[in-house]
Amino acid sequence: MAKILAFAGSARKGSYNKQLVAVAAEGARLAGADVTVADLADYPMPIFCEDLEAREGLPETALKFRELMKQSDGLLIGSPEYNSSFSALLKNTIDWASRPREGEQPLECFRGKAAALVGASPGYFGGYRGLQQVRYLLGNIGVVVLPDMFSLPKCHEAFADDGSMNDTKQQASAHAIGKSLADFCSRSS
Repeated sequence: MAKILAFAGSARKGSYNKQLVAVAAEGARLAGADVTVADLADYPMPIFCEDLEAREGLPETALKFRELMKQSDGLLIGSPEYNSSFSALLKNTIDWASRPREGEQPLECFRGKAAALVGASPGYFGGYRGLQQVRYLLGNIGVVVLPDMFSLPKCHEAFADDGSMNDTKQQASAHAIGKSLADFCSRSS
């Protein structure tokens, strides 16, 4: 059974990207994956700084999140788009997670992993520009990023009170991203 870690690069309580990740994670579960949905608000980390790392080591929250990543076969990431790029929170999380521990290979919690990307934005492109940059970053650190992505425009109109999506075609597309990741990870493990 594929193990997938799902999270959004937003700490906001009402984040549309958290909602979209939950829908995509449901698609992965329906495909038979064991999915852990994590909230980065539960893993606060200081801004990455090598001086801080040298002085204090990796923050406990970064170590806990890295462990979730290491235990997973795939990453399902929801990326908000801020000013045509991805969030500083997502980048900071990736930066801390990339730091090797003693006895580890560089980028150990990324190499060999697969990732699927979703993004939600109130704008016309639905976060697509930021997703392209996340794809580039993850590819450079050894992650196999699946070709299909799902970007959700007008996300402020997309969700019902129960977390489902108002448009069944959009919900099916989000589910399909989760399913694709689950299927890919199942074949690879």
